[in-house]
Formats: sequence, C-alpha cells, structure tokens
Amino acid sequence: MHSQELDKFDQAIITALRENARQSVSAIADQVNLSRSSVSERLKRLEKSGVIRGYQVLLRPSADTDVSAYFEIRHNQKQCKTLAEMLRRYPEVQSCHGITGEVDLLVLVRADSMQRLHQIREAVEALPAVTKIVTHVVMSEWI
Repeated sequence: MHSQELDKFDQAIITALRENARQSVSAIADQVNLSRSSVSERLKRLEKSGVIRGYQVLLRPSADTDVSAYFEIRHNQKQCKTLAEMLRRYPEVQSCHGITGEVDLLVLVRADSMQRLHQIREAVEALPAVTKIVTHVVMSEWI
C-alpha cells in the first residue's frame, strides 16, 4: 500500500495515532467520524500492509546518562538487509535505514551511557562486513 492509496480516513487515523498511539479505537473513531468497526478494520489493513509497522514506547532520555548517536556505516555486503539483521541483536538500535550516497546504512542508537554506546560501536565496527563507521553523537533533540 502506497501513500497514494491512503484515503482521507486512513490519513486521519494515522494523524490521530501520531498524536497519541495509546488512544482507544473509540476515541479515534470519534475523531475521524467513522464507526469503531470501520476504524478497527482500517487499522488491521494498515498494519497488514506495512503502512503501520508497529507501536513503540519512546522514553524520555535522562539528561544525566542517556546518549543517542547516529552511526554512518559502509559495508561490503551485497545487501544492506544482511547487516541490518545483525544489528537487531542490540536493543539499543532504534532504527536502521539503507540510504543513498557514500554511506550504506544510517543507524540510530540510544544507549544508557557513553560507555555502552562505545561498546556497541566497537562491536559493530568489528563485524567482518563493516568497512567504515562514523559516529555522530546527538547533542540536542527538539522533535
């Protein structure tokens, strides 16, 4: 399902979920002027088609300890997916995107300390497929 295939109700449901993914189907139905059963069916379809890939808890980072960084990774694999699957073993990896340009993967890591971030970076750098890794530590987060 592509964004062109999303009608105004699907888009309204997604907007409601972005504002509060924990709200009830009834609350969403009220906001988008559809029945609860229609919203439930649309949610199932959006999930099944991959438009909605999941729901997650975003914890407020601790100003004292939590640290976030982006890893720019270059590798020698035929497919980025192979290396991305290896990165799943680290729960601190929040996202992993194959991108265009000189970098193959852009990986967001949120760790509970700089030491843990360094451990993850060293482990990723030691993977045989990784040819180069550049780390960008997040200094401020506004959105």
